[in-house]
Amino acid sequence: MGSQHMRCKACDGTGLLMDDEEWRYTCSICHGDGFISRYESKENIELIDVDINNRTIE
Repeated sequence: MGSQHMRCKACDGTGLLMDDEEWRYTCSICHGDGFISRYESKENIELIDVDINNRTIE
């Protein structure tokens, strides 16, 4: 792990997320490797449009 990489906070570095029914799936933030680049986290930001009730606008 280089100085430009940080452990993923979403999956705590495991690369897997678990839902409320305990199904495990690949972390969508770090793509399963457990680490994110501090530069990568700023490049891939996509803002989602929402309405007043915080519903996504498609």
